[in-house]
Amino acid sequence: MEPFSEIDVSATETQTIARGLYTVALIDGLHEREVTFISDLFRDQAASSATGGVAETPAATMASLAWLSPLEPPALAALLPTPAHRRVFLKAAYLLAWADSKVSFAERASIDAFASALGVAAEVLALLESEVKDYLQVSQSSVRQSQT
Repeated sequence: MEPFSEIDVSATETQTIARGLYTVALIDGLHEREVTFISDLFRDQAASSATGGVAETPAATMASLAWLSPLEPPALAALLPTPAHRRVFLKAAYLLAWADSKVSFAERASIDAFASALGVAAEVLALLESEVKDYLQVSQSSVRQSQT
């Protein structure tokens, strides 16, 4: 199961999601995998918007993400008004948090605060995390099988 359904995400929504993810990433210190994840989000959005399909966007570094400012949950909620975009953000936040194979208490509290501001019930949030974990398990299994 893919963690993301096909929805249109504007450049503004992409930046909003990235700023929210940056906020979650800062909770326990910005790690290279998190930088790559946020960078890939921008690159993928730029590629889908670019004529010809491929954007010439360099990979981000920790320093180049410094222009992103953290985004408080109520501000993110105001900028992501649709339920589909809100679910995409929360799934992306879980993917980011699971990048180091564990979700810290502080990361979980941050994601919970975003979910609360977004009006997403605890049961739905648990389902979204479960979908992300299932996706990661299938992805890791596929990688292991291709290595053998």
